[in-house]
Amino acid sequence: MSVTPDDVRHVARLSRVGIDEDRIPALVAELNGILGHMEALQQVDVSGVPLAPPEQAAPLRDDARPSDDLRRSRDAFAPAIRDGFFLVPRLTTHEALGASASEDA
Repeated sequence: MSVTPDDVRHVARLSRVGIDEDRIPALVAELNGILGHMEALQQVDVSGVPLAPPEQAAPLRDDARPSDDLRRSRDAFAPAIRDGFFLVPRLTTHEALGASASEDA
C-alpha cells in the first residue's frame, strides 16, 4: 500500500487541516517511508517467540504521590481578577490586530 498526493489531500480535507501544495510531496514521501517501515516489521519471523504471561508484563509504577494543594484563593493564581475572570497581559499579537496595549483589559 502506498500513499498518493490525492490521499494526503483527502485526509487533510477530512481533518480540516490546511496543507500547502508544495508540502504534499514531502508528506507523501514521509508517509510512504512509515508504511515501508511497518511492512518490514511485519516480515520479521516471530513464530518461535512465546508471548509473555501477564505476570511478567512490565510493572506499573505506583501513582501514589502527594497531590497538589489547589485549595488556594483565586488571587494566588493570578495577580488580577475581574468579575470572576483572571486578567492577563495583552499579547503583542493583539496589537497587530488593532487592539491597543494601553486599552484596559
